[in-house]
Amino acid sequence: MGLKCAATCLISSHSGSALAARLNEQSSLAGELKTFSMIMKWSGCRLATFLRAIMCVQRKKVLAACVTSLIFGAAYFYHYLRSSSSNVVNVQQRLDSSIEKLLQSGAQHLESDLDIPFSRAHIAAGHLARNGCVCEGDAHSVNVPFSNLLFPQVSTQDLQFAFEVSKQEGVKQRRQVEYNKFHKRSQSAANLLIVAEANSPLQYPTQGLEVRPKKSILIPGLALKDMSRSLYSVSLTASMGKFDAATVVDEVRVSEGKMHMNLSSRLQSALNRQLRLITYTNTIFHPDATDIVHFGTDGFQAAFPIKIHHKVPPKLYDPGPEYNISALVTIATKTFLRYDKLQDLIDSVRQFYPTVTIIIADDSEHPTPVTGPYIEHYIMPFGKGWFAGRNLAISQVTTKYVLWVDDDFIFSSNTRLEKMVEVLENTTLDLVGGAVREVTGYTATYRHTISSEEGGEEGDCLHIRRGFHHFIEGFPNCVVTDAVINFFMARTDKLRQVGFDPRLSRAAHLEFFIDGLGSLHVGSCDDVIVNHASKIKAMLPWGQSKTDATYSKFRYQGASNIQNTLFYFKNHFKCKTSND
Repeated sequence: MGLKCAATCLISSHSGSALAARLNEQSSLAGELKTFSMIMKWSGCRLATFLRAIMCVQRKKVLAACVTSLIFGAAYFYHYLRSSSSNVVNVQQRLDSSIEKLLQSGAQHLESDLDIPFSRAHIAAGHLARNGCVCEGDAHSVNVPFSNLLFPQVSTQDLQFAFEVSKQEGVKQRRQVEYNKFHKRSQSAANLLIVAEANSPLQYPTQGLEVRPKKSILIPGLALKDMSRSLYSVSLTASMGKFDAATVVDEVRVSEGKMHMNLSSRLQSALNRQLRLITYTNTIFHPDATDIVHFGTDGFQAAFPIKIHHKVPPKLYDPGPEYNISALVTIATKTFLRYDKLQDLIDSVRQFYPTVTIIIADDSEHPTPVTGPYIEHYIMPFGKGWFAGRNLAISQVTTKYVLWVDDDFIFSSNTRLEKMVEVLENTTLDLVGGAVREVTGYTATYRHTISSEEGGEEGDCLHIRRGFHHFIEGFPNCVVTDAVINFFMARTDKLRQVGFDPRLSRAAHLEFFIDGLGSLHVGSCDDVIVNHASKIKAMLPWGQSKTDATYSKFRYQGASNIQNTLFYFKNHFKCKTSND
């Protein structure tokens, strides 16, 4: 650096002298210029020395910064390589290969005695599920007046024919792709068959073991019983978590792996003491999954489930300090054009429930304002439809229960909402229907049972029958069923959970209950009755108003296969039977 600074000083000195000579030739102020030249010589050298020193220091700083950056970069890259393998997981629920082999061997063991002869009990065998369902209707019908009411016949439909022949194969292939995706999302290890071996010395929990995602629990009930050995040993294997010993017991050897643990001891009592101190920690996050733990010892294998899930936060509704039907129930309806009938409904409600909120969804082309105390009127796009209106109305409910009514119903003294609330408050039902009375006196509940059978890749079988399952204890006029009439009270959060398919815009009802199959617990009480406005006048050609004619034009449009197309693709049904 000294040589560089000296060279810099020499160059600066030469430059300063040359400048002073040129100025001396051009000016008479020789003394001042000489002084200036000396200053330039000194300042040039010092300035250059100072600048070179700064540059040298800066180069050192830049070099140090580069080295530091490289070190941190290498450390980060190394950390990324290590962490990427542990933080990237397959979120599809799966089992460890050893656990899969265990469950498969258990299933094979069940079939090991198939060569033993037996006689078939035809009645019992008829109740067993078939390998591939079949939809079969009644071959003959009774041709007498009102035969469909007296002797309901079972009809059947092949749902693929809801599509044009040229499109059926493409629809079928797309449905299979979407169904496979659904199956992967919804499958759970909790649905797997686990068979406990006879006389096994292994003790373990069989159900009720739960852990929050990424949390730990002690595994209760683990033990090795009634064995005499020189060395007692057991193993634990999981696929979504790891095992640890909260405390290591003397005389016990614990060998830990990522998702596997071996424990051994010459003392059975010490081993069992250690087993009471084993923890399970969920390591692969999933909000709702099941891990199957493999628990084994020499000659014996077992498996048990650990449920991994967040506790679902409740959705509670404050009923107020005193019983008030208005704080518990909201009435919801959908209207289209029929403002005269809607007003009759409102007037009848106010006779018995003056402060219950009424929510109206309206998709009329030229909506008329509907106003009044405790009335909410929501306007929809023109002709949006029946189920879309239900979704809109129910989305605005803020009470625990919602009562669904058609816009041409009339409340009477038999329309006792308190009875419906009592049933819902004292049972596990999610929805309870009432009865609708026509002007003729005929009263309908529209009770149906709905079931499905596994059908493989071709699709499942849907079966709809009139009737119910059984009566409800404590409520003699009420039964458990699967579908009810368009007059029902339901838990608001449950109704939103199932929802109404907005593609069903004109005629739909049972489709909602089919979507809710497996999640909706449905009841029906025939002593809670609402009246139906008379349709006789509107059915007569000379009695039909312009509004009635326009309404019928939209309400009863030409036949549509939309229901069957949804059953086939959305719900994965291949056929349907019904005795309606």
